[in-house]
Amino acid sequence: MTAQLTFRGADIGDAATLAGLYEGAVRWMQDNGIDQWQPGAKDARHFERVIGSSTAEVWLAHDGSGPLGAYELWWSDEQAWGAQPPVAGYVHRLMTRRGAPAGTGRTLLRDAERRIAAAGRELSRLDVVVTNPRLRTYYEEAGYTVVGELADKRAADGTPYGVLLMERPLG
Repeated sequence: MTAQLTFRGADIGDAATLAGLYEGAVRWMQDNGIDQWQPGAKDARHFERVIGSSTAEVWLAHDGSGPLGAYELWWSDEQAWGAQPPVAGYVHRLMTRRGAPAGTGRTLLRDAERRIAAAGRELSRLDVVVTNPRLRTYYEEAGYTVVGELADKRAADGTPYGVLLMERPLG
């Protein structure tokens, strides 16, 4: 990746931009036969809630042309991981703008890992829908390993779906 990215914490005024990044990622997944995120599932209100949370952060990556991507960083994820000691950060909704330079997603992931380590935590964790082998491979190539499976994670509408629990030691 040749573009220099700068990162900043998102604020409420970024919620529509974040929702647009999400919808762009949904369209790309659908165009590529990936059944994971659903249109309209994460609107501006979702991102406003996360931005306003005391247990999560949203980070935007910019280059000279505007936002190239974003991710959510949570400090706990009991729904997927259960109650855990504070040893990890949890990466959610890693998304890039369509047409972003190759490597943008990996740069976003590494930024999240740096923030997790800077907070004194030793693990970066995430979950991957079991029906998305391409995403599993992507994270394995980034140094993540599968450490468990949750067969009945619940979507916002209560529908169960399976996820692989993945983590990467930092240090």
